[in-house]
Amino acid sequence: MSKKYEIRLSGSGGQGLILAGKVLAEAAVIYDGKNATQSQSYGPEARGGASRSEVIISDEEIIFPKAQNIDLLVALTQESCNVYSKDLKDDGILLVDSKLVGQVPEGKYRVYKVPIIDIALKETGKTLTANIVALGLVTELSGIVTRKAVESAILSRVPKGTEEINRKAFLAGIKKAEEITKNSIK
Repeated sequence: MSKKYEIRLSGSGGQGLILAGKVLAEAAVIYDGKNATQSQSYGPEARGGASRSEVIISDEEIIFPKAQNIDLLVALTQESCNVYSKDLKDDGILLVDSKLVGQVPEGKYRVYKVPIIDIALKETGKTLTANIVALGLVTELSGIVTRKAVESAILSRVPKGTEEINRKAFLAGIKKAEEITKNSIK
């Protein structure tokens, strides 16, 4: 059975979401042997403006490279949540930073409110690793790519000398996703 999965990582420029999208696509293609496309969009300001990265992962050929029917949306700002939640499937997943997104639009999707940036700061001492924490959450919540593939792609992409801090951020995201799913099953 063919499975196509659409992910949108959204927030503001400077949060590392473009890199996160590239890592996710590379994990799918290079390490998991799937097809993937990655596209990105950001405002005229390099930092602080709206940004998004879209990744489509499929077992079959991908005909159209733009995400339209989102399975999983990461929103790290209130604006990105408001703008992009309308593209989320009824049975999709909305993952928001609980400290930056105060109001979640109503919908027939599962909502996970996680203090992503706070987790990055607590686990690594750097808010800069929030994108990697988000990748851990996405990996575990979606199940569309393997942990090993994403970790390998992260380690091949991050600057030399930052591998351990990024691995720690990724594992913190996975651990938080495991806690969330464990608690939602009860």
